[in-house]
Amino acid sequence: MNDKFYEINVLNQDGSCQNLREYEGKVLLVVNTATGCGFTPQYKELEEYYREFKDKGFEVLDFPCNQFLEQAPGNDTEINQFCSLKYDTTFKRFKKVLVNGENKCDLFKYLEDACPYKGKGLKMGMLQKLSHAKDNEIRWNFTKFLVDREGNVVARFEPVDKMDKIKKFIAELVK
Repeated sequence: MNDKFYEINVLNQDGSCQNLREYEGKVLLVVNTATGCGFTPQYKELEEYYREFKDKGFEVLDFPCNQFLEQAPGNDTEINQFCSLKYDTTFKRFKKVLVNGENKCDLFKYLEDACPYKGKGLKMGMLQKLSHAKDNEIRWNFTKFLVDREGNVVARFEPVDKMDKIKKFIAELVK
């Protein structure tokens, strides 16, 4: 059991604090998202995977982020309404966060250290230049981290990774 992961606190949309211990024993896909990004249509697959695997202990944890070209404008309520209406999302969405820089949230600090960036070719190189990301920092919206039932970060998926590849990883972990 990886207690360090489960000791992390995050903020719900209403600003209340939530400990990740609530998700102990579940397979998690933690995603930084944006409503106005070229990758925003990935919400469709995220919701499909959530519905397919939630009864097997799978959760999507959505953390909106406005750090990349301000592609997540609006407040938390507006973002939630957009996602619910446009993509019929039903998975948990948290308060907007910073995923890079001095004030990044503790969860993304942990995720970046646990599963470093490995480089993903020309598209990711271009996104890195736009984002000015350093070392293991998030390059863009819709970076995903897969966490097993023990709280171990087992994979990092960049926004350009094929969603069906991610689904295969999830399916293996929820068996």
